[in-house]
Formats: sequence, C-alpha cells, structure tokens
Amino acid sequence: MSTATPERRTRFGWALRRSARTKAIAGFSALLLPIAAMVGLATPASAATSATATYVKKTDWGTGFEGQWTVKNTGTTALSSWTIEWDFPSGTSVTSAWDATVTSSGTHWTAKNLGWNGSLAAGASISFGFNGAGTGSPSSCKLNGASCDGGTTVPGNSAPSAPGTPTASAITNTSAKLTWTAATDDAGIKNYDVLRDGAKVATVTTTTYTDSALTAGTSYSYTVQARDTSDVTGPVSGAVSVTTTGGGTTTPPTTGSKINLGYFTEWGVYGRNYHVKNLVTSGSAEQITHINYAFGNVTNGQCAIGDSYADYDKAYTADQAVDGVADTWDQPLRGNFNQLRKLKAKYPNIKVLWSFGGWTWSGGFAQAAQNPAAFAQSCYNLVEDPRWADVFDGIDIDWEYPNGCGLTCDTSGPAALKNLTSALRTKFGSSALVTAAITADGSAGGKIDAADYAGASASLNWYNVMTYDFFGAWANTGPTAPHSPLTSYSGIPTAGFTSADAIAKLKAQGVPASKLLLGIGFYGRGWTGVTQDAPGGTATGAAAGTYEAGIEDYKVLKTSCPATGTVAGTAYAHCGTNWWSYDTPATIASKMAWAKNQGLGGAFFWEFSGDTSNGELVKAMGTNLK
Repeated sequence: MSTATPERRTRFGWALRRSARTKAIAGFSALLLPIAAMVGLATPASAATSATATYVKKTDWGTGFEGQWTVKNTGTTALSSWTIEWDFPSGTSVTSAWDATVTSSGTHWTAKNLGWNGSLAAGASISFGFNGAGTGSPSSCKLNGASCDGGTTVPGNSAPSAPGTPTASAITNTSAKLTWTAATDDAGIKNYDVLRDGAKVATVTTTTYTDSALTAGTSYSYTVQARDTSDVTGPVSGAVSVTTTGGGTTTPPTTGSKINLGYFTEWGVYGRNYHVKNLVTSGSAEQITHINYAFGNVTNGQCAIGDSYADYDKAYTADQAVDGVADTWDQPLRGNFNQLRKLKAKYPNIKVLWSFGGWTWSGGFAQAAQNPAAFAQSCYNLVEDPRWADVFDGIDIDWEYPNGCGLTCDTSGPAALKNLTSALRTKFGSSALVTAAITADGSAGGKIDAADYAGASASLNWYNVMTYDFFGAWANTGPTAPHSPLTSYSGIPTAGFTSADAIAKLKAQGVPASKLLLGIGFYGRGWTGVTQDAPGGTATGAAAGTYEAGIEDYKVLKTSCPATGTVAGTAYAHCGTNWWSYDTPATIASKMAWAKNQGLGGAFFWEFSGDTSNGELVKAMGTNLK
C-alpha cells in the first residue's frame, strides 16, 4: 500500500483521539501534560492578608512525592479567587496536578483556582494536590501577592516507610485477621489505614486488624498504609490476597494452558463508556487469562503515565465498581488501577500487564534504546510504584517498529529490541511477565527481517503478533481485502501479509512457537463505493465508522452489515455500497484451531470494547483454545 504500514491498527486513531479527550477533562484533573501548556487560569484577587496557604508533603515514594496546598479564608468576608506562588529548588518540579491550574517559569511555580473552587466563604478552606519529582520543599510562598503565613510542613525529611506486607490468619466465612510489621518514621507513627481492595475500611493504632464484614467464598486484597504524628501518610504495603471460606468460587478461565489475552484501553472509559466492570458483566473475565492495560507513555527514553485521571484518579460510584463499593474522596488509589485490583481479587487467576508505547507513543523507544538500563529502571519504578504494585504482574512493550518505519522511521539497529528486552528482564527479574507486541509483516525483506526477534525472545515470556490490519481503506480506492487473513489467497494485494506467513517467518528465525500468540481484531475495516461482492473490488474511499472512517466495532457490524462470505479464514460483508472484513465467532473458532495446531502459546485480541455486551468473541476464543 502507499502511505500506511500493514500493521496499522484500530488503536491508532483511538490513541490519537484520546489525547484530545483527556484534555477536555483537564478542568477537574490535570493530566501528565506539560504543565506550562495548561490554560484556563482564574483571575487573581487583590492581596488578602486574611487568608493563609499551608503546604504538606502527604506521601514520598522515593522517586517522587504527593504534595498538597490548603487555602483557608481566615477573614470575615468571602474570598473570590486565589493564587499561590512558590519556588522549588532546581531538580524539583510538579509533574501533574488536580483541582488547580499549575504553571511554571523556571523554578517559580504558580497555582490558580479552577472555576468551581475559587470562592471561599469566611472560615472555609479548599485544598488541591499534585504529584512531584525531586526532593525539594517550597519556599517564598505568596497567597494573592501577600505572605502565605500558613507555613509549610515537611515532617522529618521523609514520609513513613511502608509497613510490612500483611499476613492473614483466622479466616472464616465472614472474617479474617490481618497482622503486619510496623512502619518507621522519624516523627513517629500515629496510626495505620487498612485498605480492602484499595478502599479504606479501618484506621487502627496497632499492627493488627480483624475484618468482620466479609462475604463467604469471596476473594479480597488487603494493603496497609502508615500515618505519622504530623498526619503525613507513607506508601502502601505489599498486598495479601484473602479468600473467605464457604460459598462458591469464581469460574476459572476455560483455556487450560493456552493464553487468552485482551487489551483494555485507558481511554475507553470516556466516549466508549467501557469500564473494568464490563469484563464481569459480559462474562469476559471468566474466559481470559491476561489483560494488557494500554497504554503507558514512552517519552524522553523513559516509561511515563499515559492518562493519570483514567489510570488512578477517576472516582467510581457503587453501580460502576467491580465489587459494588463506591470510591471515597480520600482513598489512596482510584481509577482503572483500583478497579483492576478489585477484578483480580474476584478473579485471582487473571494476570495484568502494563503495556507501554503503541502507535502514538512508539517514538520514545529510539531514545530508550540508547540507554536500555535507564529505560528499564524507569519502567520498574513506575510499574512497581507502591500505590499500585500489586495490580501489575509485569510489563509489555509495543514498539512500532524496531529498526523499521511506523508513525516515524527508526534506525536504532537490529539489536535494539534485544538490548531493550534483556534490560527489562534483568531489572524485573525472572518471576515477572515481560512481553512485547510485534509486527506481523511476513513479506520478504519486511519488518520481521529488520530486527532480531529471535534474540529478543530469549528475555520474553511471549510475543503478541499483530496479525491484523494488513489491508484497509488507507488504500482508499482498494482493492478490497480482508484486514486479517489467516492464509494467502488468489488475488491477495501483497504477498506475505498473512498470519501464516508471519508465524512461519518468526519460527524460521528461531522464535519458539510457544512464545507466539495469534492476534484477533474485534473490529472490521471497510470501504465504500464498492459494487463487487468478492474481495478485490475497487472503492471510492473509507466507509463511515462510529469513531473513525474505515473502521467499526464488531458489535455494530454484526447487525448493520452481516457477513456474506469468507476468504482466507476471515469473514467479509457487502451491504449496499460498503464492503467490510472482520472476524466472527465462526472464523475465530477456525483460527484458534489453527493456532493450537501450530503449537502457539495462545491468542490475544484488540480490544474488549469492540465485542458484544455478552462477550461473544471473547467466549469464542476461550472455548476454542481448550
């Protein structure tokens, strides 16, 4: 094809649009965007000496910290707006903020109220928080141009340490006793918060707690967090999983030893309104073995948060939550991460990996390849952050493409992927999952030939081979062709653009079959202006789609344009002047049989929200991978 690569996938357009969508919510939770780019500043009031601003470092996790400013109106008349200014020493910075607009000029930082929290009645107060990098403390504080007067609080020089991972005993149908080793802090420990599935259930002054409000035959995850005598909280402990006696047990995945992995997109919680709970209500959670959470960013050669609001800040109501328990304003972890924690408590056999890169964020891998050890360290620090370390079982990287052309062209060399994966394995250790999503270009001299995939596989548990998006309406006049052909067929536009060719080439390079997963797309690609029913027809452009021209979810296509035939193991549909190709439960069954016959490790799919509300494609994969 002309301007697009054969592996161009449905996530590309959605990932690009996600950036615009997250900007739209920056009014109530600033994401990890360049702070200087934030807009919508409030107009400052005149200097108000009858107000104070107080800073506290709430949490310190070594590589960063959480800070909080509190503005209090100590006067007798209302305050209409507020602006706080302060200086950080060089090397300390704000990386994300919420409930205020934060900007900087060098080491000087300014925070202004949002539209909804600028007005403070006499005696009222308002707080906003931020995540920071570095170890410095604020100085030269001003509130609306006058002295802050409230001072700053940075108890000791650090937050309390993490308590020891709890141990569970005396487990019954409705209760469990937890015990942990004490945290340490130079200001002294005041108490401990006990967190069940990420939500605080108790605050105690001892190192033991008995939870007596449990349900029989149910799994829970517990962590503990210390608070010192200055009310500064430290990082959460490691997690312990507790399953009460009695009751029934959750149905395990049906795939036996085969992997059935699905991608969950962080931006799906916005326009698509697809949440972790949907995995439960659709029955998909009973079929899968692994989830790839997409995506973390790769920038400046390091792993970084992709969307902080969706990841760990979005508050879920009881009806939206996996366990029917609403988030509270003060719990240490919310968002998708907390819901995934709850999902794992309910389905303890599901493993979750954090996937970094993708089409939009693959540009950072070239810089990462210049210092693989530093990249691996940054990824480890983020994935193993104490706030959510128990959520993730490993890391996945999605580099499009090593030593090849994707969104941009990479020239880091054929050994770059091997060097990067080796560094990740060394840092994460042998017990963590380390995987990669890779090209399926099986053409002669294509992308598989550009990198040492066999060498890199020695450090990986498996590859997700992206065996979809071979053909699509980026070739806007056609010829029409299935975007995910299993095998070749007469008239295929490009030789080698099939699943069978990709798998055969990777095997020939020396990648073990058991480390290869076959990819399935839960969507179709289509053209319009087509008169020919069979593949190979001409077109006038991309068919209309809900989110992007030329692409549509399976759940829509199954009724709007039902399949009229199959070619190369993939269904196609001609309805009116539109022509679509997509996988159905029947074609997935045949592809799973093929994968098992090839000795592959299993299969994966992009992505959950394209399936029906009862998960018929996920179930087709799980049932036929037995």
